[in-house]
Amino acid sequence: MPEYPDITVYIERLKSMIEGKQLQKIRFASPFFLRSLDPPVGSINDSKILDIIRIGKRITFEFEDEYFAVLHLMISGRLYWRKPEYKMSIKRDLATFDFDDGSLLITEAATKKRASLHLVKGREQLELFNPGGLEIFSTSFDEFKNAITEENHTLKRTLTDPRILSGIGNAYSDEILHRAKLSPILQSQKMDDGQIENLLEKIKEVLLEWTERLRDEAGEKLPEKVTAFHKQMAVHGRYGQQCPVCNTTVQRIRYVANETNYCPQCQTGGKLLADRSLSRLLKKDWPRTPEELDEKLGRKT
Repeated sequence: MPEYPDITVYIERLKSMIEGKQLQKIRFASPFFLRSLDPPVGSINDSKILDIIRIGKRITFEFEDEYFAVLHLMISGRLYWRKPEYKMSIKRDLATFDFDDGSLLITEAATKKRASLHLVKGREQLELFNPGGLEIFSTSFDEFKNAITEENHTLKRTLTDPRILSGIGNAYSDEILHRAKLSPILQSQKMDDGQIENLLEKIKEVLLEWTERLRDEAGEKLPEKVTAFHKQMAVHGRYGQQCPVCNTTVQRIRYVANETNYCPQCQTGGKLLADRSLSRLLKKDWPRTPEELDEKLGRKT
């Protein structure tokens, strides 16, 4: 799912491409992509785009007369710039925003379509899409501390809860926790002020670093390689590979459709965290160290 760095670069490029332009119309390849009925989508035909902003992980287009189109790309939604009146494919294309000089194409390469578009009128209605998480670059230490310790959750959940922090998801939370040398299952209320300050610093550091990297990759175009998996990442998506800091094998915790990746040496004092599928298989023989796990799985160390 596109997170803060991806959404930020998307918005920067969109602002340079279509801000101030007049939208001709929105065309839909999927009738389920538009999730709102009132106001009708035709209300913004021939309307000028005044601004493009981020709300959490959503991209919001502001039109004249306080109309707002709220786009959530979810996991597989992507944006592309195509020629005017681009002919869409029903299989993966969702909609186009048509302009005189081109079409902003929205796609979703997934069987289960989760991306969505809502059209609302008025800022009060727009605010309903704001889950309330802190904007990390405009928050103080005290605000950050209060937000993450108001309830006691694992740091993985705390970082990815949009009601607590804005714009962070599964991928960058792994990278942040690795950079901060903190366990993903450490309880937020167990942290001392030093750990909290370090976490805040590393969140900013990782998000800025990746925003700049993605900005450089995109150049003047819309990002075309938006993915949760990058070869430059330290731990996310690197299960079974070596940690770039200490060369320990990167481990994982799998749950439902998500996976948390971490380095035992850097983050958990060398301790393995129970992975649901493997721990069920091994039961009482669940290893306590990465070396024991490699031995049980027949890996060479």
